[in-house]
Amino acid sequence: MSINFIPRDNVEVPELKFEKSILLNPGNTALIIVDMQNDFVREDGSLFVPAAKETIQNISHLLEQARKEKVKIVYTQDTHLEGDKEWEIWPEHCKKGSYGWQIIDELMPAKSDLVIEKNRYDGFYETPLEHYLTHVWDIQNLVIVGTVSNICVAQTAASAGLRWYSLVIPANGISSLTDFDQAMTLRQVTSLYAGKIVKSCDDILFSMSN
Repeated sequence: MSINFIPRDNVEVPELKFEKSILLNPGNTALIIVDMQNDFVREDGSLFVPAAKETIQNISHLLEQARKEKVKIVYTQDTHLEGDKEWEIWPEHCKKGSYGWQIIDELMPAKSDLVIEKNRYDGFYETPLEHYLTHVWDIQNLVIVGTVSNICVAQTAASAGLRWYSLVIPANGISSLTDFDQAMTLRQVTSLYAGKIVKSCDDILFSMSN
């Protein structure tokens, strides 16, 4: 099969293998909610992702189930200070202490949850995330939801996969600006990091029997 080095406008999406459902042990599982902040989710946000608001209810329901089963909950919070070099790539966003930086009210962290302030796309980059997941909680499984699929979700999933965590991503729990970006993220998680994908947050179940 020949490869077009310059992709066609109608690039074919490789087949994505979705699991019907996934059962996880809550004792060694953590839920990571990536960057569900006003600047990304609200229409007046500086980097608004329209599809993100459609994931709120899905993530909220998964979060409710995770809390009920005492799954560890982690939020990443994109965080920048004045003069951050990332603002040379993107418009000014998620300035620490601003409205846009705040996690949306519908998914507000509980006092017992871990909130990781990150300065780059990857939730592991120069943060204590791995310390808590591995050395404090002995986590093996990571469920990752949030935005933006092909940027902060994908980069965080990549770092998790390289550390041999078992990844699970529900398609209706992540959001992107294009269908291509969404498909690429799901494809990479399964093909590069042996992760598993499901279509819905409701397809993820927690049970101590697993």
